[in-house]
Amino acid sequence: MSLFKARNWWSTVLGEKEEFDQGCLCLGDVDNTGNGQDKIIVGSFMGYLRIFNPHPVKTGDGAQAEDLLLEVHLRDPILQVEVGKFVSGTEMLHLAVLHSRKLCVYSVSGTLGNVEHGNQYQIKLMYEHNLQRTACNMTYGSFGGVKGRDLICIQSMDGMLMVFEQESYAFGRFLPGSLLPGPLAYSSRTDSFITVSSCRQVESYKYQVLAFATDADKRQETEQQKLGSGKRLIVDWTLNIGEQALDICIVSFNQSASSVFVLGERNFFCLKDNGQIRFMKKLDCSPSCFLPYCSVSEGTINTLIGNHNNMLHIYQDVTLKWATQLPHIPVAVRVGCVHDLKGVIVTLSDDGHLQCSYLGTDPSLFQAPKVESRELHYDELDIELKELQKIIKDVNKSQGIWPMTEREDDLKVSAMVSPNFDSVSQATDVAVGTDLVPSVTVKVTLQNRLALQKAKLSVYVQPPLVLTCDQFTFEFMAPEMNRTVSFSVYLKGSYTPPELEGNAVVSYSRPSGIPRVIQCKFRLPLKLICLPGQPSKTASHKLTIDTNKSPVSLLSLFPGFAHQSEDDQVNVMGFRFLGGSRVTLLASKTSQRYRIQSEQFEDLWLITNELIIRLQEYFEKQGIKDFACSFSGSVPLQEYFELIDHHFELRINGEKLEELLSERAVQFRAIQRRLLTRFKDKTPAPLQHLDTLLDGTYKQVIALADAVEENQDNLFQSFTKLRSATHLVILLIGLWQKLSPDQVAILEAAFLPLQQDTQELGWEETVDAAISHLLKTCLSKSSKEQALSLSSQLNIPKDTSRLKKHIALLCDRLAKGGRLCLSTDAAAPQTMVMPGGCTTIPESDLEERSIEQDSTELFTNHKHLIAETPMPDISPLQGVSE
Repeated sequence: MSLFKARNWWSTVLGEKEEFDQGCLCLGDVDNTGNGQDKIIVGSFMGYLRIFNPHPVKTGDGAQAEDLLLEVHLRDPILQVEVGKFVSGTEMLHLAVLHSRKLCVYSVSGTLGNVEHGNQYQIKLMYEHNLQRTACNMTYGSFGGVKGRDLICIQSMDGMLMVFEQESYAFGRFLPGSLLPGPLAYSSRTDSFITVSSCRQVESYKYQVLAFATDADKRQETEQQKLGSGKRLIVDWTLNIGEQALDICIVSFNQSASSVFVLGERNFFCLKDNGQIRFMKKLDCSPSCFLPYCSVSEGTINTLIGNHNNMLHIYQDVTLKWATQLPHIPVAVRVGCVHDLKGVIVTLSDDGHLQCSYLGTDPSLFQAPKVESRELHYDELDIELKELQKIIKDVNKSQGIWPMTEREDDLKVSAMVSPNFDSVSQATDVAVGTDLVPSVTVKVTLQNRLALQKAKLSVYVQPPLVLTCDQFTFEFMAPEMNRTVSFSVYLKGSYTPPELEGNAVVSYSRPSGIPRVIQCKFRLPLKLICLPGQPSKTASHKLTIDTNKSPVSLLSLFPGFAHQSEDDQVNVMGFRFLGGSRVTLLASKTSQRYRIQSEQFEDLWLITNELIIRLQEYFEKQGIKDFACSFSGSVPLQEYFELIDHHFELRINGEKLEELLSERAVQFRAIQRRLLTRFKDKTPAPLQHLDTLLDGTYKQVIALADAVEENQDNLFQSFTKLRSATHLVILLIGLWQKLSPDQVAILEAAFLPLQQDTQELGWEETVDAAISHLLKTCLSKSSKEQALSLSSQLNIPKDTSRLKKHIALLCDRLAKGGRLCLSTDAAAPQTMVMPGGCTTIPESDLEERSIEQDSTELFTNHKHLIAETPMPDISPLQGVSE
C-alpha cells in the first residue's frame, strides 16, 4: 500500500444502482446507548434507510451481516438525514428524515436478542409534517436560544424557510430575491441562518428577524401590508464570493468565537461571525465535499476536502498537511468514533461506496539488492557504442523509421464504383430543380493479414455530393478476412462540386498497439452530376486547350453524352449540369485544339479536367506515351478575381450580420431583465411599452438569424465555386508554364489550403500568406526580398487588392522563368526571360504598385485574346460563329 492511500478499515457497497448526495450521510448515537459509539446512518434517493455499526475482525474487512443494524424502504427519496433532539418532552436523540414533500422523525431502538441471531433494531415514527412546497435541504439547532431541544428549518426549492418547533409548524418566510436554493447552516452563537444565494453571495439572517417578519403565507399584497403591518425581512450581512457554493459548515469550538466555512467551486472560505473573511484558499482540483473539525494547534482549524480526483486533502487553515488517495469520489465525508476507534473518516460516493478509513502509512518491506561492483573498461564500451550506432545508422538508411512493406501488408483497401446507376435512386431531400437525381453505389473492400481491433472506415466526398453512410466500424477482423461495405453517392445541392474524387480512410491499430492510417481514392463518374445537353451557340467564357496529337472524336471520349439530334456533329458536344448550367465542348477537325465554353467561369473546370483525363487514358490505351497538353492563351485572372471579390463580400456581410445579431441579442436580454424586475416588484408599475419593444426586438433577432443562415449557405456555395475556379486556374498555369507534378502540388497547397471556410480563418488571408511566402523564397528576385519577414498572425484583410496583386505577381514571375520549390537553396534571383511580353519584376513595393496596372492588363480580358488567336477548322453548330 502506498504511503498516500487511505487505510481501509471497513467498507461496503450499498444496494444496486442507487444514488446518494452530500445530505445522505450522518453519524450519531441514534439508538441512545450512551457509550459514545457513533452509528452510520445512510439514506438513498431510492428511499432506502440503512444504519451500520461496523466492527471488523481485522483491518480492511468487508461488511458482515451483523454490521447492518437496520434496513428499511421508506418509498420516498431521502434527501437528508440528521440526528438530534427532535421530540418534545425528552432529550433522547431521534432521527429526522427529509423527503421531497415530507419530514419524518423516527426513534431507533434495539432489543437484546436471546438467540444467536443477536440484537434486533426497529424504528418507530414519532411524527411527520407534510410539506406544501418541495424541499431542498434542512438544518437544525436551538433556534432562539431554547434549551434541551432542537428545532428544524427546511429550505424549499423556491427559497422559502419553514421552521418546525418539533411536532408543530412555527412559520415560513421567503428569502428576498431568491432564485435557486443554496446550502443552509445555522450558527448557534449568533442565532442566525447562513446560506449562499444565486447571486453568489453569502447571506446571514437573524432568527429573530425571521420570526417577526411578514408571514410567507400572506406574501400577496394586501391592504394591511400596504399600511405597514408586519416587518420587512432584512439581511444581517452579505459577502460576495463570486462563485456558487457546494456546502456551508459552522465551526464553534468555544463560546467566544465561531467560524463560517464555505466550500465554493474553486475556493474555500473561512469567515468571521460578522461576515469578514478570516482566510481563503484556492483549490487546485474541483472539490466534491468538505468537513471542518478541531485542530490540536491552538487557534487553527483542520478541514477535510474531497475532490473529483479521488483525493482527500487535509488543511490546517490554508496549509496542506496531508493528501490521501481514496478508491472513489466522495460526495459526503464525516468524522466520528466507531467501535472505540476515534477519528474514523467515513466517506460516501454517489454510487454507494461507503468506507471507514484512517490516515497512516505502511512500512516498505522491499530492500534493493546490492549492486555488484565491477571494474568498467571504457575502451570496450566505446567500441560497443560505435558498433551499435553503426547498426542503427544502417537500419535507418535501408528501411527507414517505419517499414513501408510491413504497413502495406497489414491492411489493403480498395474501392470500386459501380458502372451503372442504382435502380432505385437513394437521393433524398435534394434541391436541384425538376431533374431526377441519380445515385451510384461504391463498394470498399478491406483485406487484412493480421487480426485488427476496432478498425474505422471514414469516407469523404466533396459537397454538395453526399453519402448515404460515411462511417463504418469493425469491432474485430480475423486474420486473412475480407470485409466489404457499400454506400451510395448522389448530388444534393443545386451547384457543382469542385472535385469528383472521393477518399476512403481506414484507421486501425496493429497488434503491437501502433496506430496506422491507410487511404484509398476513388473517382465518381461525370454522369452522376451531368446530363447530355444541347450545345450552346454563345458563351461568356471560353478556353482553348492545345495538344500535340491529332484530334479525337468526342463520341469516343464521352460515349454517354451524345445528343440524339446531333449524332452527325462528332466534334461538338453539350453538357448540362443538374444545377442547370450548360457547358459546350468543341474539337477542331484539322488543328490539335479543343475549346470549352460556358456562361459560368467555374463550370469550365470539371469538363476541362475530364477532357484532359480522358485524352490521357485514350492515348495510353493506344500505346502513345508522349501525349501532352498545353495552354497558350492568357490566364483568366479577371474572372477569377470576380469570384474572389464575391466570396470576400459574403464574408464581410456575415461579420456585419453576426455583429448586428449580437447587439440585438444583448438588447433582447436587457429588455427581459427590465420586464422581470417589473413583474417581481411588489408595487405594480406601468410597463412603458417594454412588451412592445420586446416583441419588436424578438422579430428582429429571428430575422437576423435567418439572414445569417442564408448568408452562410451563400458563402458555402461561393467557396465551392471559388475552389472550382482555383482548380481551373492552377491547371491552366501548369499547362501554360509546363510545370512538373511537384510544382503543381506546391501551387495546390498554396491556393487550396482549406477544406472549409470560416470567419476565424478564411481563404483570402491564408492564400495571401502562402503566396507571399513563395514570392519571398523560391520566386524572390533578390536577397533583400528573402530577408523580409511575414506576419505570424492571420487576420481578415480590409479588401482583396493585396491578394489579387500577389496572384498577378506570382503569374508574372512564373512567366519570367521562376520555378516553384520548397528548398530555400533554389531561391536564387531569376534572370531567364520567357517570351510573352511580360513586364519586369518590381524591386520594391513602390515599383510593384507602378506595374500593377500593367499586370492587370496582361492577365485580363482573355476572351479578346482568344478571339485574336484564330482556331481554324472548328466546325461549330449552325449559326455559331468563330
